[in-house]
Amino acid sequence: MKLLTKSRFKLGLECPNKLYYTRKKEYANRKQEDPFLQALAQGGFQVEELARMHYPNGVLIEGKDGEYEQLWQQTQTLLTQENVIIYEPAFLVDGLFIRVDVLVKKGNNIELIEVKSKSFTPDDDYLFIGKRGSMVSSWKPYLFDIAFQKHVMQLCFPTWNIQSYLMMADKTKKASIDGLNQLFRISNKEGNRTGITKKVNTLAETGNPVLGRKNISQIVADIEADKYKYYDNLGFLESITFLKNNYINDNYANWPTSYAACKACEFNCTTEDEASGLKSGFKECFTKQHKWTKADFNKENIFDIYYFTQGKKLLEEGILFKNQLTEENIKLKIEPRKLSRTNRQILQIEKAVENDKSLFVDKDGLKQEMDSWTFPLHFIDFETSTVALPFNKGLKPYEQVAFQFSHHIYHKDGSIEHANEYINNKAGFFPNFEFIRTLKKVLENDEGSIFKYSNHENTILNAIYVQLLDSTETDKKELIDFIQHISHSKTDSVTKWKGERDMVDLWETEKNFYYNPLTKGSNSIKEVLPASLNSSKFLQEKYSKPIKDIKITSKNFSENHIWLEVENEIVNSPYKMLPSVFEGWSEEQLENTLSEIEDIDNGGAALTAYGKLQYTDMTQAEIDELSSALLKYCELDTLAMVMIFEHFKELIN
Repeated sequence: MKLLTKSRFKLGLECPNKLYYTRKKEYANRKQEDPFLQALAQGGFQVEELARMHYPNGVLIEGKDGEYEQLWQQTQTLLTQENVIIYEPAFLVDGLFIRVDVLVKKGNNIELIEVKSKSFTPDDDYLFIGKRGSMVSSWKPYLFDIAFQKHVMQLCFPTWNIQSYLMMADKTKKASIDGLNQLFRISNKEGNRTGITKKVNTLAETGNPVLGRKNISQIVADIEADKYKYYDNLGFLESITFLKNNYINDNYANWPTSYAACKACEFNCTTEDEASGLKSGFKECFTKQHKWTKADFNKENIFDIYYFTQGKKLLEEGILFKNQLTEENIKLKIEPRKLSRTNRQILQIEKAVENDKSLFVDKDGLKQEMDSWTFPLHFIDFETSTVALPFNKGLKPYEQVAFQFSHHIYHKDGSIEHANEYINNKAGFFPNFEFIRTLKKVLENDEGSIFKYSNHENTILNAIYVQLLDSTETDKKELIDFIQHISHSKTDSVTKWKGERDMVDLWETEKNFYYNPLTKGSNSIKEVLPASLNSSKFLQEKYSKPIKDIKITSKNFSENHIWLEVENEIVNSPYKMLPSVFEGWSEEQLENTLSEIEDIDNGGAALTAYGKLQYTDMTQAEIDELSSALLKYCELDTLAMVMIFEHFKELIN
């Protein structure tokens, strides 16, 4: 039975054409649906279970989502009661199907409660509707989702008076007990409904509430009245009918292409996908709507241009290929002593059009920057998590948790040492202060330059700084002084500082002085590393040898391990050689599937693995295996920085 469910409705709002491609095995899909995976990474199951405890004595509707009639029948039976609380009630009507997180029924007065593992600040008057009266884009899918749920419920029970609520983590609340998130354990993959083991029976046992709710009934009513539209040319009821008819009848919606949606389309094929016989939804859309030929798909188009804010306007004007672009289209701006964003865009476009694979290197600028660095060079990478339910008493929802780091040292003689690493794999332990003490111990022995890649590490040090201010740690002054010595304050920090040993951002160095066409405009280390390896004879010669032969040490790989794997004269990314941390998923698949999670700048693999360590019942052997995989990932992150540094050193010499 094909029905428009709330997840299908949400997908259809992203782009109606996606409904034609979804759940068809013949089409590539880079964003696999896995609610378990997403909830595991965010701690969403814990929030859901804690939310239910705010509404005790509820009845859970059990069963799989595909058993539509059975779930609806169970719900109808319970709704014959005058007063009842139901978890996961199902509603089925006219080709539409939903399940509600929590429903409270008192006669005909109904509370529809949607639970999200997102966070909010109660006194934020512009949380959902901005100062200019338009809906905040990041909340739009969630608010339309709830409006859809209310609509389906109202069709089933027209006389109901339905009030709609969002229940989320309140960022102003502090946990009053230790280990709040450990009170809810996941024992199997059916976890989103039947696999949670609760260690408490009453809400009082969880301490002060850290969840709150917002009444969004008026916003839902405004959506129904078309005050807020998802698309300007489609009203709310029209959108439901349009999406339902297309999905149930398996029709291609022929919805106009859009720059943002098409750029991020999960139904686009990689070369590997095509080689394995998968179809591309992206190609079908552009064949049907823009009459692209096979030759057009082989041309360089505008969708991979780095940080391209003009894309929407150009698509509307029918300018879709790089060879159509001019400096006027790009609005070129020159910045002194470095590549500007638009400089990089011009480089990317020109090299793509001319099929020029040569590097651009500002050797003078790069050399001047590198000459300012002090040996020995320290390369660090943090793995972190933010969880909705705090680990410790006194912490707020979504405070940063730093659970792992790796540290490589590059000595002046060219020897490379994987000097230190830290990991916390203990469930329920708040590691931040132990983490920063260990980091201090390994970095305070000299004044060598410290490197990060992008701003994540600085953000985490700022977060730990704030946590230390509120702590009773006996050495908090020394730890705060250390943080301020190697970092700089965030723009919203009350106290301002810039440390004498402020971390050097290798990401900024790469952006300012170097462009490699093989990255296709990306500055991610996952793209810059393989591009550097494929462009550097030095790196290829060095890292095609075993670890024991190249003046390098490793804490997690054997001395016979070889980092480079060449296939069809192309160096594969070393990341592809690492073990999976989550049931056969590659890191790329994890990143794509978890891409909507806020602040996922520390990587989907580590985030998921840490969630698994924290919330899932595991044997010690499983913990050791997962920890081993995490240590390998983090070691490669800092070794990747070393390799990029060596590539830059090669270029200026």
